[in-house]
Amino acid sequence: MIVITTPTGDIGRQVVDRVLEGGEAVRVIARDPSRLPARVRARAEVVQGSHGDPGAVAKALEGADSLFWLVPPAGFHDAVNAKRYYLEFTRSACREAARRDVRVVGVTSLGRGHQGEAGLLSAALAMDELIEASGAAYRALAMPFFMENLLPQAAAIREQGTFSLANAADRPLPTVATRDVASAAASFLLDTSWSGQARVPVAGPDHLTPEAMAEVISGTLGRTVRYRQIPLADFRAAMVRRGASPALAQDMADMVEAQNDGIYDAEPRNPGSATATGFRQWCRASLQPRQQTNSQW
Repeated sequence: MIVITTPTGDIGRQVVDRVLEGGEAVRVIARDPSRLPARVRARAEVVQGSHGDPGAVAKALEGADSLFWLVPPAGFHDAVNAKRYYLEFTRSACREAARRDVRVVGVTSLGRGHQGEAGLLSAALAMDELIEASGAAYRALAMPFFMENLLPQAAAIREQGTFSLANAADRPLPTVATRDVASAAASFLLDTSWSGQARVPVAGPDHLTPEAMAEVISGTLGRTVRYRQIPLADFRAAMVRRGASPALAQDMADMVEAQNDGIYDAEPRNPGSATATGFRQWCRASLQPRQQTNSQW
C-alpha cells in the first residue's frame, strides 16, 4: 500500500497518476475528497483529513509500505514562521512512519550545507533533519526553483512581454519541472529495494539566469520578453500589501536572498543526473493559456 499526500496538488496529483499506472494499491489523504478526479476516487482508498493531523496520518499508514510526503503551503495570513510550521506539520507523520517501518519519499529543497537563513528553504531542510532523526527510511528529493513558478505570470509574458521576480538577473537559477519531480517520486514509491536514508537532487539540465530565461522564452514565443528584477525590500512590502503575514513575507524574502546567494549550489549534484525536462521544452509545453498553479520554490 502506497500512501500519497497532497493528491490534488500540482505534484501530488501527478504522483497519484504514475503510481496508479504502476498497478499498486494507493491510499490518499485529502481534506476535500470531492476535489479528487473520479478515476482516482474509483481506484484509490481515501482518508479524509489533513496529513498534518496525527489521527488522519495514523489511519492512513495502517498496513502501508511507503509514504509520499509534501508539506502544503501555510496559509497566506498565517503568522507562524515557516520552520515552525514545517516541523509541527511533519512531526507526527515521521514518528508514525518510523514506528510502522513505512518508507518515506519527501519533497524538499536543494541546499544542505548552506550557511545562513533561507526562509522556506531552511524550513524544508529542517524537516529533513526531523525525519532523519526519527529513523524512518527516507529519500529526500531535493529541488531547486520550480519552472511552474512562472505560470502565474503567463498572461503578462504573452501579452506584455515581461516577467518579474526578486531573483538576481545575472545569477544562475537552477530549475526543475514538476513532472520530473513526480516521476522521481513515483519511481522510489514503486521500488521496494531501497532502504536507509539518502538525498536525491532532482534538477533540470539548464543553469540559466533569469535574463537567459527571458531569451529562451522570447525564442519560444516568437516575441521579445524581458526580465525585470524587483528589489527585495519592494518584494517583501508588496507581499504584505497583498495581505501576507509579516512572517510569510520575511520567509519569502529570506528564501530569495538565499537563492541569490547560491543556496542551490551548496549541495553537490551529479552532472549526469539531470532530469529530462529542459527549460525550453517546458516553455513550449506550458506557456499557453491554461489553469495556473500555486507557486513552489
